[in-house]
Amino acid sequence: MGLRTITAFLPLAYPEILATDHTTLFAFTMGVFYETIPTKLIDWIHEQKVFWVATAPLAGSGHVNISPKGGPNFGVIDERTFWYLDLSGSGNETISHLYEPGNGRITVMFNAFQGPPRIMRLWGKGRVLEIGTRDFATFVEKHAVEVLPGTRSIIVVDIHQVGSSCGFSVPYFDFKEFRSTLNDHHERKEAKYRAGNEKESFERYWALKNAWSMDGLPGMKTGQIVAREENIVPIKKMVGPLAPENGCLNRRSSIRPAMLLIVALLSFIIGFCAALMSSHKMLPWLNERISNRSPLSN
Repeated sequence: MGLRTITAFLPLAYPEILATDHTTLFAFTMGVFYETIPTKLIDWIHEQKVFWVATAPLAGSGHVNISPKGGPNFGVIDERTFWYLDLSGSGNETISHLYEPGNGRITVMFNAFQGPPRIMRLWGKGRVLEIGTRDFATFVEKHAVEVLPGTRSIIVVDIHQVGSSCGFSVPYFDFKEFRSTLNDHHERKEAKYRAGNEKESFERYWALKNAWSMDGLPGMKTGQIVAREENIVPIKKMVGPLAPENGCLNRRSSIRPAMLLIVALLSFIIGFCAALMSSHKMLPWLNERISNRSPLSN
């Protein structure tokens, strides 16, 4: 099917496209890249009910993380800045990857589940504004952010590239409602803490589950401080030989016995060859010394 056939078919399949110009129609059939978020798509972003966040550690042995985010607690500040409210959960891969020195890479993806098809990605560098910090308080006040119980940070994305593609294979879904399960849980947890149960504090929760990533990268700074002060041992997030120990990657455990055998064999061969070469160099010298000392040589 050629481009001309596709562009003729699209208005029939998606009547909404009839109201668009040729540039927008072309964007539906081909991937388009921008340096900033197009103004005409900012409202579309705000209308979405779910998006995905992807990050990864710098090490090739680390794990790529993808997190779904639902709810209305996100926004576009301007054409280069996106933010979302980061609620407490058992994982904190995004925070760890953004904190990692030299890293900070993040991708945010939106899908159209209703209306014309579209996939939009925001590439950029992420910043973590942890709750309790001056940066967090300043951002909340400036942008009138509603801080929900269980909020641990605000993630700000400084965008350097935006991509929009067709999304023809993304299915339709009808939105029913947002889940209230997490918010309800956080409200109950906070109520128990305020009633005097200190074990229900979010700080202790962060120390237990958000101080380190699954690869052993440092996570929430508040969680690490509380973990040290209250001697809280973080949970183990991975199993098997690749699981980190004491917040550090256990790289030695990833070495297989076969690799050790090969290293030992190569070491033996290299040592044997070195000894053999050394003996060949020594033989003429020894022969000369023996000849000089022998009575028969006089």
